[in-house]
Amino acid sequence: MSEMMEKDPLLQKQEEYTELLRDILPLRYDREHPKAFVHTYGCQQNVADSEKIKGMLEKMGCELTENKEEADIILFNTCAVREHAEDRVFGNVGTLKALKRQKPSLLICLCGCMMEQEHIAEKIYKSFPYVSLVFGTHVVHRFPELVYHAVTTGKRRIERGTDDGRIYEGLPIHRDGSFKGWLPIMYGCDNFCTYCIVPHVRGRERSRRPEVILQEAEAMIRSGYKEITLLGQNVNSYGKGLDCGVHFAQLLKRVSEIEGDFWLSFMTSHPKDASRELIDVIAENPKISRHLHLPFQSGSNRILQRMNRRYTVEKYLDIVNYAKSRIPDLALTSDVIVGFPGETYEDFSQTLELMKEVEFTSLFTFIYSKRMGTPAARMDDPYTHEEKAARMGELLRTQEEISSRRTAAMVGKTYRVLIEEQAREGVLNARTQGGVVVEVPAPPERIGSFAQAEITEAGNFILRGKLV
Repeated sequence: MSEMMEKDPLLQKQEEYTELLRDILPLRYDREHPKAFVHTYGCQQNVADSEKIKGMLEKMGCELTENKEEADIILFNTCAVREHAEDRVFGNVGTLKALKRQKPSLLICLCGCMMEQEHIAEKIYKSFPYVSLVFGTHVVHRFPELVYHAVTTGKRRIERGTDDGRIYEGLPIHRDGSFKGWLPIMYGCDNFCTYCIVPHVRGRERSRRPEVILQEAEAMIRSGYKEITLLGQNVNSYGKGLDCGVHFAQLLKRVSEIEGDFWLSFMTSHPKDASRELIDVIAENPKISRHLHLPFQSGSNRILQRMNRRYTVEKYLDIVNYAKSRIPDLALTSDVIVGFPGETYEDFSQTLELMKEVEFTSLFTFIYSKRMGTPAARMDDPYTHEEKAARMGELLRTQEEISSRRTAAMVGKTYRVLIEEQAREGVLNARTQGGVVVEVPAPPERIGSFAQAEITEAGNFILRGKLV
């Protein structure tokens, strides 16, 4: 264990750059603690990366701010999964031009999945000359070094690293939440679904050592965290490449056995690797959330094959039905893509049939977005956006009916909930272990605590109740 946790020479070098920046940045910005603004786009993995970046900024002596107008350093951590997310980044970077004109010393940085695409990084570099630093997902651990060179040389820089297959442990973390936290257990993806850019920008799968994960989880629980979410592009394939023989179901069980009062969640699961052992572990451990996010993407085997999902509808239903039999109160959610290249209305109808059979609690729905560099981007796509939007409307109406039936069935029952945030004056948002939001009248002091809530009213997607 001590050998495993020995400080990496590269990270030692980053600490040296960090110490230099603690002296340089206050002089550059004429204040003891320069202000840094970090904005994150995309998935929870990006949020976890931003928490490390914020941790490194604090080690440099910076103070985090939510107001980019007062910031000395502005960083956008970007997402490449859909075109809409990229367009938002371009638009928001454009608004920084005026800030840079007012404050020439302002350091503007862009990082994340978008920046691992060469054509995007080049576009940023050419179209936004006031952006000083562009770097990808594989060099986040070198952030202090990149900032040091940016502020000491004044030269713009693009750093898109190649995936060296390593995990750099021991980076500082500034966690955004005080009672809900993200805990990455692996990075990258080996699935290469034909529509997905993630393996190209995040690299191949690599898993963190189980003892390191357990140590981090124990520290979070000691600090008062009430919910921990284990993160990975495909958590079910955790353990590949490790020499300790621990797979995901075993890891989940070990974390759930840590002493303390907390909930344990995870995302995202790939159906091709979802095992009955995993379902059994969830069923037998009350700390593990009664919520399984299992993306099916399409209800057509023909489309699933074109997507390279490597499971069938029959395989998907087999694991879902087993999960329902073992965990009667299970909440199932999923991702669905409408309008994948070549999807006929018959294919789409099979998606609706799958939805009706499973009866998901809720869905994350997307109209297919072409990603340059993926096989799907080269497939024939004869249907118009208007036709796809009409199908999306039909899908949403179908899910709304299903969700309203499911929430109506919860009225009159009492659930343990985690109170998360203020909804409005005198009303707080809580969440069941199945992930359903419940509005309850309560004072803000209850945020971050567990409670029992009786459900008194149901909307399509949100419940209302009272604490008991």
